[in-house]
Amino acid sequence: MGLTDIADRLGRVIETVAAPLSDPVIRLGVTGLSRAGKTVFITALVANLMDRARMPGLRAAAEGRILSAYLQPQPDDTVPRFDFEAHLAALTGPEPHWPDSTRAVSELRLSFRLTQAGVLGPLRGPRRLHLDIVDYPGEWLLDLGLFGQDYAGWSEAVLGRIAGRAEAVAFLAGLNGTDPAAPHDEARARAMAAEFTRYLQAARAAGWSDCTPGRFLLPGDLAGSPVLTFAPLPAPERARRGSLWHEMARRFEAYKARVVAPFFRDHFARIDRQVVLVDALGAIHAGPPAVEDMRLAMAAILSAFRPGKLGWLGGLVGQRRVGRILFAATKADHLHHSQHARLAAIMAALMREARDRADFAGAETAAMALAALRTTVEETISHEGRRLDCVRGRLLATGREATLYPGELPDSPAAMLSAARQGAAAWLDADYALMNFAPARLTPRPGEGPPHIRLDRAAEFLFGDRL
Repeated sequence: MGLTDIADRLGRVIETVAAPLSDPVIRLGVTGLSRAGKTVFITALVANLMDRARMPGLRAAAEGRILSAYLQPQPDDTVPRFDFEAHLAALTGPEPHWPDSTRAVSELRLSFRLTQAGVLGPLRGPRRLHLDIVDYPGEWLLDLGLFGQDYAGWSEAVLGRIAGRAEAVAFLAGLNGTDPAAPHDEARARAMAAEFTRYLQAARAAGWSDCTPGRFLLPGDLAGSPVLTFAPLPAPERARRGSLWHEMARRFEAYKARVVAPFFRDHFARIDRQVVLVDALGAIHAGPPAVEDMRLAMAAILSAFRPGKLGWLGGLVGQRRVGRILFAATKADHLHHSQHARLAAIMAALMREARDRADFAGAETAAMALAALRTTVEETISHEGRRLDCVRGRLLATGREATLYPGELPDSPAAMLSAARQGAAAWLDADYALMNFAPARLTPRPGEGPPHIRLDRAAEFLFGDRL
């Protein structure tokens, strides 16, 4: 262990030991796959914690124990601030629109002034608690699944998954004339990495979840570097040092060591509570292969977490563990409330393997269907003698009002997940519709945050015990 590592470890120990002497802090990680709505979730959560009239499910708010909530500078000076004000203006302005998606790690600190607990609490004066919310790009989150894989295993898995995908035709065609055992050629390596990146971009647009390595999609200042210049290859019988295969394997390991590991160490390893947002409805609409792909991706991601309760000794040496994890299916406002329980059941089934691991480790977990920002109203219409539970909202593409009947989700998610696991190409007895709604124009009353579905219950589960 070098002097830098020792100093870093000592700094973490001092920070941890000193923490009880200052105001307590909860670090909430907000993660998920692309289009799950992380930016909207954080914006709506903070807005509703500052103006709490729509938060009856948060006990501290309902009981009046939150005296005030206000924003402060986040403690990490090298991490960009989550642009709450700009995102809220986008969602609630005269012409509301969805804010830009997450493209880097960002953080926001919300501080609470609270009454003390117990009968004598009001006599002891208020206390403070800080909620540090950390936002992660979904593309980078997927890289956590690379831990525990070597280049050969990763290449075999990737090439097996994408063999039948239309988005991968050009990349796979380029592999036909490639000899992995041939001497490394940098021009060839760059061309292959560029073609693989184009595949990843097309796969993400088509709704696939397993788009790793994530930094290929959001490279930032690493664009063009060797650590982002590799691609999966079929394994040769023998590959000597200096071969294309050997160099690709070296860069794959460098990517894990230089990109993924620091990201995990500096951000994920410090999380106390975690919410994992999933666009389950989007996957269901895309079909069984997308549902199975999402299940596998989330299981791989969560294998990198260290959930569970942490003893006093672990806390003393600077270790952190995730105590509570919420698996949330977003965009519940795209369904009538009569189907929300079914969506939550599907979410729980999708996350079953990951939840079992977290529960076994001692973490508390929950599955929920929510909408951080409600964009629709509910309607029941008559059609061909049937009464259909629908939702109505403003279409993103045209701005016009439209009514959607999304179809009936199954009472039990077992049949849906079974079809996905067995490789079905389409749902046999159902067709699920999906529309992209724009944010509704709002006229909130004083003290009200933006309208939502179960955001208060999500907050209660995630950190209500600390309020």
